Amino acid sequence: MIFPDEYKHVGVTKALPTGTEQPIYFLTEYLIEERENPENGNPEYAVYRVKKSGDGLLRKVEALELIASGDEVVRYARELNIKDRSLLIETASKLCTGRVNTVIFTGVDRHVTIVHDPDPSEILEIEILDVAPPEPAWLSQVVRRLEASGIFGDLQIRFTEKIIDLRQFEGENTVFPCSASGLEGKCLDSDFLTEHGHLLVGCEISKTLFEMRFPELEYSFVNICPFKSEVVVPSKPFITRCCRSEKSGIVNIFGFEGAVVHWGASEHQVAEAVRNLVNRLRKTD
Repeated sequence: MIFPDEYKHVGVTKALPTGTEQPIYFLTEYLIEERENPENGNPEYAVYRVKKSGDGLLRKVEALELIASGDEVVRYARELNIKDRSLLIETASKLCTGRVNTVIFTGVDRHVTIVHDPDPSEILEIEILDVAPPEPAWLSQVVRRLEASGIFGDLQIRFTEKIIDLRQFEGENTVFPCSASGLEGKCLDSDFLTEHGHLLVGCEISKTLFEMRFPELEYSFVNICPFKSEVVVPSKPFITRCCRSEKSGIVNIFGFEGAVVHWGASEHQVAEAVRNLVNRLRKTD
């Protein structure tokens, strides 16, 4: 797959440069030649890799290596955010059928880039692992908002969601940590328990609080802490949250690398955690 680095230049020309007569900008790595199809008058394209020499802002063209031309190349009609690498790869892979292997994209700033032989398998998939309600799940909401802002565009990633619905545990004898969730049952922060046989759904801190408040009561326990849970379990590289700030960072759970943020993490901290995780995963590939 060819996907020019964001700092490299993709130029568009109607006349290919040759030798010293037509020097080329030093950052230019690829050239798109736009020409008229003699049969129907429609524009068609050829894409070249540029080999150049010299110093300074303008360089001598030594050779042009043809990457694709004619019916191998299509130009996407809509303007897209060309900083979103995953979006371009996924869009190009849908267009590359038959002989087509290269797609030209135009950004909202009118700059252009190309994707040649797109490979969706090179997009790294990260799982958002969280619980609900409240709905939408807090971490999922934050990550999707950040994703929509374009902050992850250069990382070549996509997110999937694994949200554990805690309503499966609702019941008269179930105890949840916090009444803010709106779950049906009792809550540690608002109810006083006097009978044995409750089901506590929470983490180790919830368990400690339960035993401090009701030391005489017998109960069963469902652990929803991703570090110890049999319910909240990652199935791929992931980002999740924990109520203990000291557990934040890059971790390995059930053999999967992941990022953990505190329940009170800011958007900046979540974005930083995703970037740190991707850097770790790319280095271990």
